[in-house]
Amino acid sequence: MTDISIVIPAYNEAENIGALIGEILETGLDCEIVVVDDASTDETHQNLLRLKQTVPALKVIRHAGCYGQSAAITTGIRHAGGALIATMDGDGQNNPADIPKMVEAILSCKNDNLRMVAGFRRKRDDPPWRIASSKIANAVRRFFLRDETPDTGCGLKVFYRSTFLNLPFFDHMHRFLPALVRMQGGDVISVEVSHRPRVHGVSKYGTLNRLWVGIVDIVGVSWLRLRSKNVTITRCD
Repeated sequence: MTDISIVIPAYNEAENIGALIGEILETGLDCEIVVVDDASTDETHQNLLRLKQTVPALKVIRHAGCYGQSAAITTGIRHAGGALIATMDGDGQNNPADIPKMVEAILSCKNDNLRMVAGFRRKRDDPPWRIASSKIANAVRRFFLRDETPDTGCGLKVFYRSTFLNLPFFDHMHRFLPALVRMQGGDVISVEVSHRPRVHGVSKYGTLNRLWVGIVDIVGVSWLRLRSKNVTITRCD
């Protein structure tokens, strides 16, 4: 078993994925790198296969269709060998140099109930309209879900694989991971991380499509939160 697996969902990130994997290697982390190509239509998969020839730690998985970011993350985690999972976006805006301190935060914490460390992009390098819409979305999520997480949309997260596999799967679940972990009785903390501009390619999300699915998903997750129960076992003979 590999101790740490870094899981990266990727869709049409041919110009970004090679540099990102190079930066992960530069961190010096002894880890497995799992990249899930969500049926890209550019050279993402071909570039990954070329990288795999020189990067033994790289595992490449390709979806038959474009199933979305949550499905890609789930596929990667199910095929990962690590007991500890780190997730990050494939566009290069997350900095792999932040992962070691997040790993240290979860491993060194004296709280045995800590299950997730979430990244917090205090200073975002995005257009003003995207920053504003993200702040509004995070505020609405915190109000309805009480997840106590300032930036649930940050792709950088570190958590235990077993914790994730016990969560309910649904489309767009990656935006609600802190709330889902808390529903299962786990604790979540946030660690400030850096954020970088997108150098190549285009964002796969727009304001309107995020807004609509966000409203629907918040309603659904709020229902889950109200219906969830944490069962504590006092004795098992």
